[in-house]
Amino acid sequence: MGFDTLSLKGRALRLLAQREHSRLELERKLAAHVAEGDDLAATLDELEAKNFINPERVAQSLAYRRGSKLGTARVVQEMRSKGLDDDTVRAATQELRATEWQRAHAVWRQRFGAPAETPQDRLKQMRFLASRGFSGDVVRKVVAGQQPEE
Repeated sequence: MGFDTLSLKGRALRLLAQREHSRLELERKLAAHVAEGDDLAATLDELEAKNFINPERVAQSLAYRRGSKLGTARVVQEMRSKGLDDDTVRAATQELRATEWQRAHAVWRQRFGAPAETPQDRLKQMRFLASRGFSGDVVRKVVAGQQPEE
């Protein structure tokens, strides 16, 4: 049975086997494959009832996959774009906020490795970290070589 002849449920399960997907993501990806007589909402309801679609797992997965390279703000933006509700996003970002300095420092060290020698280099490093979604306070501390307050 090829991918072209899979049912909506089969397509959804195949996508979910690759990684966690939110309901909104699956709706977007499966919308083009709805045939006459198919009920996409009912299929997604069934998958949600069986816990194949789980917003908390989606948020945790995204935080784990993207958190090592991106700041909290950027990960939160990605979570919201996947249709996750505010409570789920808030719960998942608490740990990200707690580890933001360490993650920003690791990204900075991998990219630059040494403190900036000129003001231009300092700004370049700050822009780099800010573009990855790290907070301004964390960016300033990392580039200045300061440790986070405990």
